Amino acid sequence: MPTLMVQGTTSDAGKTTVVAALCRWLARQGVSVAPFKPQNMALNSAVTVDGGEIGRSTALQALACGLEPHSDMNPVLLKPQSDCGAQVILRGKVHGNMDALDYHAYKAEAMASVLASWQALGERYDVIIAEGAGSPAEINLRANDIANMGFAEAADCPVLLVGDIDKGGVFAQLVGTLALISGSEQARTAGFIINRFRGDIALLEPGLDWLAEHTGKPVFGVLPYLHGLVIDSEDSVSAAGTSEAGALRVVVPVLPRISNHNDFDPLRLHPGVDLVFVGPDESIPPADLIILPGSKSTRHDLQWLKQQGWPEAIQKHLRYGGKLLGICGGFQMLGLRVEDPDGLEGEVGNTEGLALFEMVTRMVSGKQLRQVTGRLSPEVIGSGVTATMTGYEMHNGVTEGPALARSFAELDGRPDGAVSADGQVAGTYVHGLFDEPAACDAILCWAGLNTRSARSVDYQSHRLQQLDRLADQVEQCLDTDQLRRLLQL
Repeated sequence: MPTLMVQGTTSDAGKTTVVAALCRWLARQGVSVAPFKPQNMALNSAVTVDGGEIGRSTALQALACGLEPHSDMNPVLLKPQSDCGAQVILRGKVHGNMDALDYHAYKAEAMASVLASWQALGERYDVIIAEGAGSPAEINLRANDIANMGFAEAADCPVLLVGDIDKGGVFAQLVGTLALISGSEQARTAGFIINRFRGDIALLEPGLDWLAEHTGKPVFGVLPYLHGLVIDSEDSVSAAGTSEAGALRVVVPVLPRISNHNDFDPLRLHPGVDLVFVGPDESIPPADLIILPGSKSTRHDLQWLKQQGWPEAIQKHLRYGGKLLGICGGFQMLGLRVEDPDGLEGEVGNTEGLALFEMVTRMVSGKQLRQVTGRLSPEVIGSGVTATMTGYEMHNGVTEGPALARSFAELDGRPDGAVSADGQVAGTYVHGLFDEPAACDAILCWAGLNTRSARSVDYQSHRLQQLDRLADQVEQCLDTDQLRRLLQL
C-alpha cells in the first residue's frame, strides 16, 4: 500500500502542517488518501466517527482528506497525566495508565495495534500519508520505536525529513538528524523539505545545493512562512485575539494539564474578542468572561488554580458583574467536590471545588466519547431565541446535584451542564461549542459582547480555507513530480 512518512528534525518542525498540506493536495486531485500517525502524545483530541479518540491534529488531516476522523488514523494516543505518566489509548479506546518506563517496555506490543490500523487503512484508501512524532534522532527512545523510523522500517515506506528554518540552524538539523540514524533508515530517507522560510529564496539556494551534494539527498522544496495561519494545534497554546477598543476580554488560565484548548481557536479569530491566556505566576487581568478549560487531571489542576489565586480573582470578577464559563473539567471544578475513589486521574481522594454550583462530580471508569448536537438553553440566550450547537463530549466524570436542574443546553434530547440562578456562571461538558457561529454569537452575547457589530467566523469554513492555502503551497513550492513517484501515482 503506497505510504509516505513525514518526519521532523524536532518537535514543531511542521510535520502536522506538511502532512495536512500533502493530504489536501492529493484529495483535491481526486486521490483516495488518509492520514496516519502511529503514536501521538497530546492533550488535544477529537472524537471519531467510530466512537473512539484520536489526536486533534490527525482529525484536522482527516478533514483535509475530506474524511471523518477514524480511530485507525492514530492507533496510539498518549494523554499525559503527570511529568512521568500518561493515559494510553489504543485504537480509540482507553487501555490504561502507564508511567514512562512501563510504556517504553510496552511499545513492542503497541506496534501490533499500529500495524493493524495501518493495514486497515490500506484496505480502504489508495495512499497513506503518515506523520512521525518528535525526532527520529532521539537516541534514548530508539529501542522499540513505533513513532518514527521503527514504523517506517516495519511498513517499508519512504521518509521525507522536515526542518524548520525559522528556528535557525536548519542545515545542522537536517544533516545531524541524518547522521544519527541507521544506514537502512538513511537509505529510506528520500529527501528534505525546508519549512517556514522568510526572505529571498536566492539567498538560500547555495545552501540547498550544498545540502544535496553533501547528503546525496534531494531537497523537495522550500515552504514559506505563512503569516496568519491558524489551524488546529497539536499541543502549543498561543493567543492572537484582537486588542481593539471595546473588545470583549476573555481570560483563560493555562492549566498544567489543559486539554482541548483548540476550543478557543474560534475566539482567537473573532474580531470582537481579546483572548488572553494566563500562565503560571502571571497576574490575572480584568475580564468580561473567564473560561475554565478542560483538564486531563481535574483535581490536580483545581489545586493549581487555588495555589495561583484564581478562586479569589473569580469571586472579585463575579462581584463586578463578570461572567464565568466552565468547559468539561472546568465545569467539574465549579461544583462542591470532585471525587476520584479509584484513582483514575491520579491519587485516590477528593478535592473541594469552587462551590459555585451545588453539584458533585465522581470519576468513574468508562470514558464518555460522543459527538453531539443540540441547542443552548433559554437560561443562556433568553426565551424565544434558538441557537444550535455542535461539539463532542470526552470525559470520565459523572456529575450530579440540584444545580443541573437549570441546564446549559439540550443535547440530543437530554440536558447538559448548568447555569446559575443569577445567570453569571455556566458550565458544560461540550467541547467545540464555539465552532458553530450561532452558538458562539449567543454565548458571547451572554458574556456582554454586542454581536451585531462583531460576528463570529464560520470556523469550519475557515479551517478548509487554511487547508487549501497549504495545498496551494505544495503545488507552488514542492517538486510534485518527485512526490508522485514516491507515492507510485
